[in-house]
Amino acid sequence: MPPRKPIPGSGHQSPRVVLAIELARLRTESGWSLRELAGKVGWDHSQLHSLERGKTLGGPEIIEALDVVYGTKPLLMRLWEIAKQETVFRDKYVRYMELEAEAVVIEHYAGSFLHGMFQTEAYAKALFWSTPHLPSQVPELEEQLVGRMSRQELLLCESPPHLRAIIDEAVLRRPLLDAGEWRGQLAHIVEMASQPHVAVQVLPYSVGLHDLLGGLVAFLRGLDGTTAVWVESSKSGELLEDAREVEQLRLSYDALRDVALSPQDSVAFIEQVMEDSAPCDPLAST
Repeated sequence: MPPRKPIPGSGHQSPRVVLAIELARLRTESGWSLRELAGKVGWDHSQLHSLERGKTLGGPEIIEALDVVYGTKPLLMRLWEIAKQETVFRDKYVRYMELEAEAVVIEHYAGSFLHGMFQTEAYAKALFWSTPHLPSQVPELEEQLVGRMSRQELLLCESPPHLRAIIDEAVLRRPLLDAGEWRGQLAHIVEMASQPHVAVQVLPYSVGLHDLLGGLVAFLRGLDGTTAVWVESSKSGELLEDAREVEQLRLSYDALRDVALSPQDSVAFIEQVMEDSAPCDPLAST
């Protein structure tokens, strides 16, 4: 085979779009019509058309058949697997957003970064922009930033959910590059903690290793008493609704709550971090 050409759009398009573009390119370069391709792979031409338009992902069988016909094995299958993972994650995240909007109680543990409900715009932007990206992707990042901040409107409604946060000390020790923005973020947490429906607890380093170390875990309890859990790392997330899985994570969360600082001591801890991050006054020592 001749050397492969770069996949058009692979630098900034979604995996589903990249797969669709590559399928259309391969067929065009092969000089086949959709019906001719359908005869070679044994699949209906309308389904092949939907694949090339990005309207469907199809299944592994049709992608494997296309890999064989085009002589690209395993390129198309790898692209399909990535696109499939993206679709599953997006669907789960949409479901999580729906449950969050309906929750009467939201409890979470933040081990690496602050939960979205506590993030200032500066903090959220720093997180989104830390992802390697091209200039063409900035509008998408800006849309994500707007969506992130709009979620906090839940806390401003007449009947906001009860919100409990356990924040690992590691999160409070990893500042924003701009010291002023970082102090603003810490002040925002303290301000939120003063609300009657919000409780903040800090989990100090002295607790040592624990079951939920790293990442983020959020419990969403609905009005009917059912609870779902969102487990997130820096690059992926999973929504759990199975009662046994939820209960196991609940036990781990409760164990952390038992050893975390009290809400009052936690606010004092955060205020001390704020004080420590304040710029030194050169006149104070003279």
